[in-house]
Amino acid sequence: MIRHATIERNSILMLVLVLIVVAIGGLVEIVPLFYLKSTIEKVQGMRPYTPLELAGRNIYIREGCYVCHSQMVRSLRDEVERYGHFSLAAESMYDHPFQWGSKRTGPDLARVGGKYSDEWHRAHMEDPRSIVPESVMPGYPFLAQTALKTRGIGDHLSANKAIGVPYSDEMIESALADATAQANPDADGVDALVERYPGAKVRDFDGNPAMVSELDAVIAYLQVLGTMVDFDAFKVEENLR
Repeated sequence: MIRHATIERNSILMLVLVLIVVAIGGLVEIVPLFYLKSTIEKVQGMRPYTPLELAGRNIYIREGCYVCHSQMVRSLRDEVERYGHFSLAAESMYDHPFQWGSKRTGPDLARVGGKYSDEWHRAHMEDPRSIVPESVMPGYPFLAQTALKTRGIGDHLSANKAIGVPYSDEMIESALADATAQANPDADGVDALVERYPGAKVRDFDGNPAMVSELDAVIAYLQVLGTMVDFDAFKVEENLR
């Protein structure tokens, strides 16, 4: 008690002791990280984005969608009940940059994949208020009228590979063909695409088979969000622990 009172009355001593305690705590948390190859727990089902999904993600960022929509479900009861299973670190391991966000003018999109049909997304992107009357989101009708620029898409995969995304040389060489095939279920390269990217959704996303549009890419990206991990199986594993 007397020693405690001495520390409280001596600000310099208290400061020194606080710094020592903080330094010890910091070392305990930081030092183990030097021995870990990765702090992200691997989750079955996660794969890199297909070229078309990656192109859609680029357009999503280009148009500033991340400003109003976050992509991270926090582990809070109200969020889990509204959006689904809380986000896992592994779900963002191939995102550069990640789209977690902190502002929600619109709903979180971490689990939007498969929640709505392609037709819903087409109508929503063209005229948001035709679907949600109170929406303040601007329309993006030009996406359906703009052909997707695929030049350099292989280079983009190469850039992602350089920072750790596990794209193979085959994936990079086939990037252009894969981007086209994913929006055309009748294309010759569909089987090869699905083999390279298990679970990839292959269909005419924008409803216009005559052209692979920017809207094709955006919808392909939105429809994959939150669908790679089988959360039913994940919940079973959690219950068994």
